[in-house]
Amino acid sequence: MSPMTRRQKFSILFPNAPAFRLKQMEEALFSSVFHGFADVSNMPLAMRETLTKELPWLAVTAVQVFESVKKDTFKAVVAVEGKKRVETVLMKNARGQWTVCVSSQIGCAMACTFCATGTMGFTRNLTADEIVDQVRFWIYFLRKKSILFSTLRPGLEERDSRGGAEDFESRISNVVFMGMGEPLANYEQVKEALRLLLTYTDIGMTRITVSTVGLLPMLRKLLSDPAWPAVRLAVSVHSADSDTRKRLMPSSYDGFLDGLVAWTEEYFQKFESRRRHLTFEYVMLSKINDTQRHAEALIRFAHRVGKVRINLIPYNFTGSVYRDSLPGDFERFQQQLEVAGVVVTRRRTMGDDIAAACGQLIVEKNVTPAIV
Repeated sequence: MSPMTRRQKFSILFPNAPAFRLKQMEEALFSSVFHGFADVSNMPLAMRETLTKELPWLAVTAVQVFESVKKDTFKAVVAVEGKKRVETVLMKNARGQWTVCVSSQIGCAMACTFCATGTMGFTRNLTADEIVDQVRFWIYFLRKKSILFSTLRPGLEERDSRGGAEDFESRISNVVFMGMGEPLANYEQVKEALRLLLTYTDIGMTRITVSTVGLLPMLRKLLSDPAWPAVRLAVSVHSADSDTRKRLMPSSYDGFLDGLVAWTEEYFQKFESRRRHLTFEYVMLSKINDTQRHAEALIRFAHRVGKVRINLIPYNFTGSVYRDSLPGDFERFQQQLEVAGVVVTRRRTMGDDIAAACGQLIVEKNVTPAIV
């Protein structure tokens, strides 16, 4: 069972408080001015003292932080309530700003055979606070890095290989729900996390992506849910051949692909914008789903859907029977799709040297505490 959120605890602590007090608390959490509830001077002193005593300012605590050799990716193991641990990743994106990859569950019940997280099993859902505070954790992290470099810079004779303080002053512009867990299996808490991010940060809906294995009941639910924001969706397909997909993803079943096509028709009816498209994620596995036959199946499937982008993902998890597609097979597969008129992108691998790349997130038992 997941712990209570800050909103729930606030309502219990202050049952008669006017609604604007709750809004003040939430605004304060995302302010660059405050560092704890005691600093929130526009709230009554007694309320600040109670909040300081009863609620953590940050719902995640750093256990260990890793930095990639290229200095463009950081991975943090963070502890949540109950001393459980999850992983979250910070990546420099193509726009020169930062993308945060958040986890939505401790472990995952989907058990995809190629995914490291799937080997952990499922422990519990994360609360909206535990999800959002992964973003807040990285905001504080970047702020500290910026201050550190600003302090050291006058004494440096040469520019550090990682750049100057301005590199860490860049804003977090994107959030992807692609970490540990299946976001739509934690529907309500993920929806609340989206509300908090969209309300209290400057990150827009088109800069947030929720990735899912394709839980069709939940995909249908979000289409009829007025409170679900129009963030981008990425569906993990990984094979347009039903038998292959079932072997890779135990959550799949006969008729899933047809059901997904039917759902996409409803999706595009609701979101009529010409810019609106779906992304289908496709991890490239040597001799498993990267053959000419699989490319042809994916082409037929993509044409049935229409406005879809296929995102080809190099395979990163080394502790597996699977292997990444050979370079020549990868290129041939991609070219086959492009010649057929399918929009294709290739995910840039980042942080694989610190096990921060797609499919690598897994919490090891013996991790030493972090100094952040």
